[in-house]
Amino acid sequence: MRSISKSFPGVQALSEVNLSVAHGEVHAVCGENGAGKSTLMKVLSGVHPHGSYEGEILFQGAPCAFKDIRASEQRGIVIIHQELALVPYLSIAENIFLGNEHASRGIISWNKTLTHATSLLRRVGLDESPHTRVADIGVGKQQLVEIAKALAKDVKLLILDEPTSALNGEDSRKLLDLTLELKAQGISCILISHKLDEIAQVADSVTILRDGRTIETIAVDADGISEDRIIRGMVGRDLEHRYPERTSEAGDVVFAVEGWTVQHPIDHQRKVVDGVSLHVRRGEIVGIAGLMGAGRTELAMSVFGRSYGRHTGGRVLLNGTEVRTRTVPEAIGHGLAYVTEDRGRLGLNLTEGISRNISLSALGKVSRRGWVSEHEENRVAESFRTSMRIKAPSVFAQTGKLSGGNQQKVVLSKWIFSEPDVLILDEPTRGIDIGAKAEIYTVIAELAAQGKAVLIISSELPELLGMCDRIYTMAEGRLTGEVDRADATQESLMRLMTVSAATQNEQV
Repeated sequence: MRSISKSFPGVQALSEVNLSVAHGEVHAVCGENGAGKSTLMKVLSGVHPHGSYEGEILFQGAPCAFKDIRASEQRGIVIIHQELALVPYLSIAENIFLGNEHASRGIISWNKTLTHATSLLRRVGLDESPHTRVADIGVGKQQLVEIAKALAKDVKLLILDEPTSALNGEDSRKLLDLTLELKAQGISCILISHKLDEIAQVADSVTILRDGRTIETIAVDADGISEDRIIRGMVGRDLEHRYPERTSEAGDVVFAVEGWTVQHPIDHQRKVVDGVSLHVRRGEIVGIAGLMGAGRTELAMSVFGRSYGRHTGGRVLLNGTEVRTRTVPEAIGHGLAYVTEDRGRLGLNLTEGISRNISLSALGKVSRRGWVSEHEENRVAESFRTSMRIKAPSVFAQTGKLSGGNQQKVVLSKWIFSEPDVLILDEPTRGIDIGAKAEIYTVIAELAAQGKAVLIISSELPELLGMCDRIYTMAEGRLTGEVDRADATQESLMRLMTVSAATQNEQV
């Protein structure tokens, strides 16, 4: 890709960007949210058609002028987006060949479809029947289905956009190993990722973008690679202290949960949260660590307005007094706020502007006699746009068009505007870059300094160790430990996170 420039109304997304990928290479592309990574890949894959950008694309030595995604796929360029494009109620085989069916005269050959699908699943290391519905397999396996779908199109250049952002450690390792296997088969790969340790494991080269421009391309073997060098290129400065320095001055217990028990919404015999008790003091940041399926999100959602499962026991206390949080408005009214892990589906209205999203949690503060004052709504949003450093041309910008980091700042702004006493933050930095993470960590630290009680759920152990005063661990719906920051290590937390219920019962 040579001298690629692309602009949107009021925004220069790309400016003279260059990218060169060798045959059989894994080439990582890094940059902060909003640096232009996804826009560059949409140009390459035909989402932004030829004529809507400046510059040229050469593939296997020949110039390309893709008019749409199908045109790029016909040349062997396939993109797998962060938000997977699978139909949950179709089978794996149907998804793999959707739009690329084994058909003659309009009639699908299911024998060929199933045989070919079985071969592709074996190639990506997925031990599932091609008849299995996509809705019945986990996110990690769905990623492998997407790669099988790409292989069905005779892929030569595979683009992976944040492929491990929603995966646990084991699934992430499997996906990275598969990337190296595809490389050995001569398939080139462009990997967009914020996880610098993963890049170091698999990438041959790294191109860094900042503010829509190419900063540098690093050949890993020849130049050597370090996280500090990548971070410096991404943010234009050293991040010596990724986590803000803070002195905890915890006060009285503000928020407590006692004996909280929740059943699965469908399988009522299964407890997803089992007798959990925890507390958070004023001005304290407390973490919850656990593997996928440990019950962390289920705990948070069920406490916040019974938004998940069937509550069967336990109580919530604020400042020592039991309160009811049976509905979301009731929870908000008692001073609780919940930043969901799925900001796109549950945290934001992506079709609305920034100002409308920020005011949604506390419309009464910008209303009079039942009428929302747009002037007041926009004034509030502008103050948050400035203080939270949300990169957008105005508060009227559609939230769905913002980068992930800026969307997360809008979600935080929404809940800060409601002036809560307790903030539950579920994966607050998932899918955002290192620079935006540092800004969000600073916001969290400032909230704690104001006396808020903060509860952080995170799959990133360094994040919990860097931010929290205390850390609870969960496994199979139960609390398995509580560790002070001074005594916590990744190893000790992981040991507690992998304690089974049977082992825990034996210890008791």
